[in-house]
Amino acid sequence: MKTLGSGTVYSFEAWSSLKNYALSLWHIRHYICSSIVVAMGIWAVLEFLSKTYNKQKEVVKGIIVPNIHEEMIQNGHLFQEEKEIHVAGVKIFFGSQTGTAKGFAKILADAIQKFGLPVEVIDLKEYDPDDNLVNEISKKTLCIFMVSTYTDGQPTESAAWFCKWLEEATHDFRYGKTYLRGLRYAVFGLGNSVYVNHYNTVGKNIDMWLWMLSASRIMTRGEGDCNVVKSKLGSIEADFRGWQAKFLSRLYTLQKGDKRGEKECDGTCKKGKCKSKEKKRKEKSFQPDEVLGEIKDHSSGEEELFETTSEEESGVEDATEGGSVIDVEDLGTVLNNMKQAKKEDINKETSKLKLSKRAVLKKEMGEPREMITPALRNALTKQGYRLIGSHSGVKLCRWTKSMLRGRGGCYKHTFYGIESHRCMETTPSLACANKCVFCWRHHTNPVGTEWRWKMDEADMILKEAIESHQNLIKQFKGVPGVKAERYAEGMVVKHCALSLVGEPIMYPKINQFLKLLHHQKISSFLVTNAQFPEEIRNLEPVTQLYVSVDASTKDGLKKIDRPLFKDFWSRYLESLKALADKKQRTVYRLTLVKAWNVDELRSYADLIEIGKPDFIEVKGVTYCGESSASNLTMANVPWHEEVVYFVQQLADLLIDYDIACEHEHSNCLLIAHKKFKVNGEWWTWINYDKFQCLIKDYEENNGTKVFSAEDYMAKTPAWALFGAMQRGFDPVDIRFQRKKLKDISGC
Repeated sequence: MKTLGSGTVYSFEAWSSLKNYALSLWHIRHYICSSIVVAMGIWAVLEFLSKTYNKQKEVVKGIIVPNIHEEMIQNGHLFQEEKEIHVAGVKIFFGSQTGTAKGFAKILADAIQKFGLPVEVIDLKEYDPDDNLVNEISKKTLCIFMVSTYTDGQPTESAAWFCKWLEEATHDFRYGKTYLRGLRYAVFGLGNSVYVNHYNTVGKNIDMWLWMLSASRIMTRGEGDCNVVKSKLGSIEADFRGWQAKFLSRLYTLQKGDKRGEKECDGTCKKGKCKSKEKKRKEKSFQPDEVLGEIKDHSSGEEELFETTSEEESGVEDATEGGSVIDVEDLGTVLNNMKQAKKEDINKETSKLKLSKRAVLKKEMGEPREMITPALRNALTKQGYRLIGSHSGVKLCRWTKSMLRGRGGCYKHTFYGIESHRCMETTPSLACANKCVFCWRHHTNPVGTEWRWKMDEADMILKEAIESHQNLIKQFKGVPGVKAERYAEGMVVKHCALSLVGEPIMYPKINQFLKLLHHQKISSFLVTNAQFPEEIRNLEPVTQLYVSVDASTKDGLKKIDRPLFKDFWSRYLESLKALADKKQRTVYRLTLVKAWNVDELRSYADLIEIGKPDFIEVKGVTYCGESSASNLTMANVPWHEEVVYFVQQLADLLIDYDIACEHEHSNCLLIAHKKFKVNGEWWTWINYDKFQCLIKDYEENNGTKVFSAEDYMAKTPAWALFGAMQRGFDPVDIRFQRKKLKDISGC
C-alpha cells in the first residue's frame, strides 16, 4: 500500500508541476504570440531585402557582363566566354573614272568606322581577285563594290581587269558554281540613265556574276543616276545617301548576328505583345547614338507614301484582348466586330493604295526639277561661273581680260572683228548631249538629250547675264594695266558668244533669247554640237552659226564626242544638211586632237561638201590639265606648224575654199569660202551695224525680207591675213610674253 501510495503521490506531484507550467504559459500567452508575430515580421523583412539585393546584383551583373551565361560560373570562378564575331570587317572596292565612286567609297568608310569595324577602301586596279577574293570568305569580311559605268556600258579602266576576271570565272569549270559561296557582298552602281541601253551596266553585271558564283547578296543593288531628271532622289549624291542609310541599318543587324535582318514573329506572342519585336526594340536602344544619328540623317531624304502601324495590323486582337474566354451569347457580337474590322482594314488599304498612286502621279506630273543641283552649283561656282536661275551661266573669258589690258584679243577678233573686251560669254543651257574627251569643263555640267528641267524666262536670263557680266568687268576697275577707255567700253555688251558650256540650242526659248539680244544691238555667235537638226532648221537668224565637226567618221565621232543619242551619226549628218540651208554666216569648227582625228582629210572634205559652210575654223585642242574624265595629255596637242600643215592639205582638197586668216596665239586658222574674196581681198569681218539693220527689217517684215552672209561682210585688215608678219595679232595692242623661269640647272 505504501509503495502504491508513494507512486500515487509522485504522479500527483508531476501532474501538479505540469499544471503549474501550463498555467504560467497561459498567463504569458500574449507575450509569446507577440514574439512570434515580431519574429515573422523580421523574417519577412529580411526575405524582402534579400530578394531586392539579389535582383540589383543581377541587373548590375547583366550590365557589366551582358553575355555571361549562368553555366559560366563554376566553383565561384567566372570564366570568359569567347564572343562570336559575325562581321570581321568591311572592304569597299571602287572603280572610278571621274572620282565620284572613289569619293562615295570614302564617305561610306567614314560612316562604317562609327560601328567600330575595321574598313578598307581599295581601288580595283590594285586588287588581284584571283588570289584574294576567295579569302574574304574565311575572314568574315563584307565586300562592297562601288563601280561606275563608262562609255558604251564598259567598266572604267581601273575596274576593267576585275570585271573581265569575274565574267570569265562564271564560265570557267575550274572555279565551279560555288566558288564564292559564303562571300557576302553589296553593289552600288553609278551611271547615267540618259544612256538607256547601258545604264548602270557594270554594276548590274558585277552583281549578277557574284551571284552566279554563289556569293550572298546582303541587300538590293543600289543605283545612282547622274541624270537629275530621272534620279529617284534628285541627284546621284542623294541616291547614294539613301542607299547608304539602308546599308548602315543592314550592317548593324549583321553585326549583331541576325542573318535575315528582320526576325519574324515566332508564334509565342501573348496578349498581342510580340516578343521578337520587343527584343528588337531593346536591341535598338543599345545602338550607338552616333550610328543612329547617321542613319537618321541619311534616310531623312526618303519619303514613304504611306506606312502601316502595329495597331492597325492587330485590330482584331485588340477587340479580344480583355479575356481569353468568350461566352457563347457574345460570339455573334465578336464575329460581327471581326467582320467590321476586316472591312475597315480593306477600306483603309484601298484608300492608301489610291493615295500612293495619286502621290506617284503627282510626283511625275509635278513641277520639273532644276537643272543645277546644289552639288553642281558648288562645283561650277568654284570654277568661276556666275550661275543664273536654274540652268544658265556667265563666265569671263580670258581674252576679255587680255583686251581690257591692251594685250590682244581672241581669234574671233582676228577673223571677224569682234571686240573681245565687249564680248559676253554665256549659255542659257548648261546641259549638253555629248561628253567630249577634250571638254575643258571636265564634264561638271549635266547631260541630256531633251529638255526636262524647270525653265526660266528668256528676258530674265538675259537681264541677269548682262548684270553678272558687268559685275565681273567691274572687278578690273583700278587694276594695273587696264585701259580706262576699254574698261568703259567693256561695261556695254556688244557681242554674245553662246559657247560657254552645254548646248544652248536645247533651251526651248532660244529664238526668243536671240531676238532679245538683237533688240539690244548685241550680235549673236551660237555654237551647237550637231545633234539637234530640227532645232537648227527652226532657228531664227543669228550673226554667225557654228557647228562643231570634231570627227569625220562615225567611229571617230563616237570616240571623241561620246554622244548620248543612239542615232548620233544620222543626227550629225542631218545637222550639217540643215546648216547648208541657212542664209546667214555659217561655220564649221574643227578641233584637232593629235592621234585622234587628224588623218582622214578626205572624209572631212566630204562633210564640208554636205554642209557648205561659209567658214571653217581649224584649231588645235587646248590642254586643260589632267582630268579623270579624259586621258588626253600634252602629247595630244598639235604644234601650230602641224595645224598649218593640216589646213594646207585640207584646203588643197576644197575647190571653193582657201586659207584666209591665222591667229597663232590661239593655234587657229580660218578657211573661208571664196565668195568672201572680193577683187582679190578677203572680207571675213562683220559689219555689225549693218547686221542689226538687216535683222530689224527681217523681224518687222515677219521674216519675209531675208538677207545673206554677203550683205553684212566687212574687209579683213592686212595684219589678220594668213602669211602676215603679225600672224593674227592686232598691232594696236602689245603682245604679252610670260617671263621664262630662270635656268638654275647648272647650280
